[in-house]
Amino acid sequence: MYNIKLLNKISNVGLSKFDTTKYTYADDIENPDAIMVRSASMHDMQMPESLLAIARAGAGTNNIPVADCAKQGIVVFNTPGANANAVKELVVLGLLISSRKVAKAIDWCKTIKDEGDNVGKTVEKGKSAFAGPEIKGKTLAVIGLGAIGRLVADAAVALGMDVIGYDPFLQENAVLNPSVKVNNNLSEIFPVADYISVHVPLTPDTKHMINAETIATMKDTVRVLNFARGDLADSDAVITALDEGKMACYVTDFPDAKLIGVDGVVAIPHLGASTPESEENCAAMGAQELIDFLEKGNIKNSVNMPTVIMDRTGKVRVTVIHKNQPNMIATITDTIAKDGVNISSFEDKIKGDMAYSIIDCDSDVSEKVVSDIEALDGVIRVRTIL
Repeated sequence: MYNIKLLNKISNVGLSKFDTTKYTYADDIENPDAIMVRSASMHDMQMPESLLAIARAGAGTNNIPVADCAKQGIVVFNTPGANANAVKELVVLGLLISSRKVAKAIDWCKTIKDEGDNVGKTVEKGKSAFAGPEIKGKTLAVIGLGAIGRLVADAAVALGMDVIGYDPFLQENAVLNPSVKVNNNLSEIFPVADYISVHVPLTPDTKHMINAETIATMKDTVRVLNFARGDLADSDAVITALDEGKMACYVTDFPDAKLIGVDGVVAIPHLGASTPESEENCAAMGAQELIDFLEKGNIKNSVNMPTVIMDRTGKVRVTVIHKNQPNMIATITDTIAKDGVNISSFEDKIKGDMAYSIIDCDSDVSEKVVSDIEALDGVIRVRTIL
């Protein structure tokens, strides 16, 4: 029986994936094999020795000590693409409200409620203050062509926009709309873009990629949308640009105290994935990732371990999380062979400093062999799956 601890409320669509003859799940599990989490912070949490995996029902993993988990042999999964459509729809909304000043107009309408029969005349007099350009025919730069960025690009093309995509790490098998022009030179993209939508992860290289220097290369009428991570933009630089007329609008799903109430800022309270469909999709994907790992040892969509998926061929499956260092594969297989066990299939992949092996054996693997593998320098965790 596998035990799953829930740190947040998880959609029943996801929980229904667990066969109750094999799994128990609750928020008070003491020695979990796995954890499902949405937004709860795990940085101060003492990870139990029983913990094999964490599934984050969402794309970001800032609430999880990912590197520390890797050192303990805990696989951390996320659910990329599960909330992509929800975010895409909000970005489309952001494109429109960055241009048409709809939010301000709605607030203004509330102030003329008491004018009675004169409301119509007041509307006609006041509406010019909220005029804004159409997006059709304008140029949108999509920075990051992952699951969300590609959907945003598709939607913008359908709305009649000219779309330039930027992604130096674009996957070879990524399918792009043929109307999207890819240009991996930001110094050429920023000066021509009427709208910029950012969809990259927050890393030391991408932090404050929207800053005073890059804003200076943009059109004074540029509208910037940030539905990825708050620190991708320097709030002080954005505020200065808006105040000096170097930016027309900044729409963000990650407001901070500096940005709230600033003229030209549309602050949205992190609603990108706040749809029932998104929560269901994330929960279902996260649950399936845990099932595939716990029952089969397969890893897909891990942020701290490589992707390794292998069809079962032997009687016993051995999985080994180890450091990416020379001679590890030979040492592991030699340790198994010394006990007279035949290896029917083997797969090993690396991700940075980490590596993961799946080994299918034709006969039983003794506890001594497992302990011998565990004792090897560089080995972090060993499991046997019958």
